[in-house]
Amino acid sequence: PELPDYFIPSIDDPIDITKPPKPYVDPAPGVNEEPPFIVFAEVPPEPVGGIEAIQQKIVYPEMARKVGGEGKVIINAFVDEHGNVVKTEIAKGIGFGCDEAAAQAIMQTKFIPGKQRDKYVRVRVAVPIIFRLR
Repeated sequence: PELPDYFIPSIDDPIDITKPPKPYVDPAPGVNEEPPFIVFAEVPPEPVGGIEAIQQKIVYPEMARKVGGEGKVIINAFVDEHGNVVKTEIAKGIGFGCDEAAAQAIMQTKFIPGKQRDKYVRVRVAVPIIFRLR
């Protein structure tokens, strides 16, 4: 007998092994689904004005100044095909408010979008930000 598509067999049910099971198909593919961010692009995204443009937007946190907090923060920036940073993640932080200051500066930065096969693509890129008291 033909079983309905939604039937989930139990261990006691007879199984016809002459036919492979039907593959699962998402009932609404692509609904509210964005293309993924790639990690390696032929041409990676670059901040307009270079890393220096991001460094100029950094507001050194007061807490980090008081305790002498210095170091390198690495932020994963998710850059869309238009060069906008849509979200950030802290890959390596130093604390004292520096992680958040770096993420905020990157969110305010426009990027030259990454390219793959001469097409602009969504790319995740790691951006290092140096915190150094002068």
